[in-house]
Amino acid sequence: MAADRDVVIIGSGPAGLTAALYAARNALDPLVLEGASPGGQLMTTTEVENYPGFVEAVMGPQLIQAMREQGERFGAEMLQVDATSVDLSQRPFIVEAGKESYRAKALIVATGARANLLGLESERELMGHGVSVCATCDGAFFRGKELLLIGGGDSAMEEAVFLTRFAARVSVVHRRDELRASRIMQERATSNKKIEFLWSHVLVDILGDSGTGVRGAMVKDLKADEVREVKCDGVFIAIGHTPNSDLVKGQIELDAKGYAVTREGRTLTSVEGVFAVGDVADSRYRQAVTAAGTGCMGALDAQRFLEAAE
Repeated sequence: MAADRDVVIIGSGPAGLTAALYAARNALDPLVLEGASPGGQLMTTTEVENYPGFVEAVMGPQLIQAMREQGERFGAEMLQVDATSVDLSQRPFIVEAGKESYRAKALIVATGARANLLGLESERELMGHGVSVCATCDGAFFRGKELLLIGGGDSAMEEAVFLTRFAARVSVVHRRDELRASRIMQERATSNKKIEFLWSHVLVDILGDSGTGVRGAMVKDLKADEVREVKCDGVFIAIGHTPNSDLVKGQIELDAKGYAVTREGRTLTSVEGVFAVGDVADSRYRQAVTAAGTGCMGALDAQRFLEAAE
């Protein structure tokens, strides 16, 4: 028989754990389905310097653990198991996880998003050690350095321009001989004296190790069919993100890119009693602090929904 819960939270990044904290403090007895690999993107992040309250940098996993323990202190139940399916066609909602099923009066979806990667082994090994998917998060670590940025869309150009605040030079590696970015973003990037372009090139390997970081990269000129080494101190991958919304696809409204659609300024989705928080509903900011903020909002929205339903 399915267990009854006031609130079930799917996901355990900053959004899910903040939702758990607020829900637990408000006596909603939340259940957090953390996933088999809990913690979200911060678990692969080394130093976090831009989360409020930490004068010195905090390690990503350390920040997640502190959030987790704070939620547990107030009674949030954490289960390290993946939610495998949800049924939003009935009330309470049915959530399947492992061998158990739960009936939730309110559901908070905090499943996050994942950065699209190239699939290189060195990319995975050096993530957080000179390889990054977030210029806003990590750009300040590369003052006076030479960087490669992979991508050609609006977000890539925005990140390239942002990185020039810190880097001595940013080389954009793009597989085509023209950008996909909007004209205004193209103009901003191409007019920046710190940005150069490696047209019709692809990244084939990243050189370095986790101890000393990135020392260079191998790029391939697609037109000349030649591979060469370029010097760089860091590599930023900016080829987009994919929201982890498959669990609710076809049950709540998603936008063209798969992000959960929420009512402006709220966390309400197209299904009453279902709330979306963090990166699964945020294609713009994608920061730990903004995710945590929406986690708070989601818990408060869920509380008000439950009070109104009584």
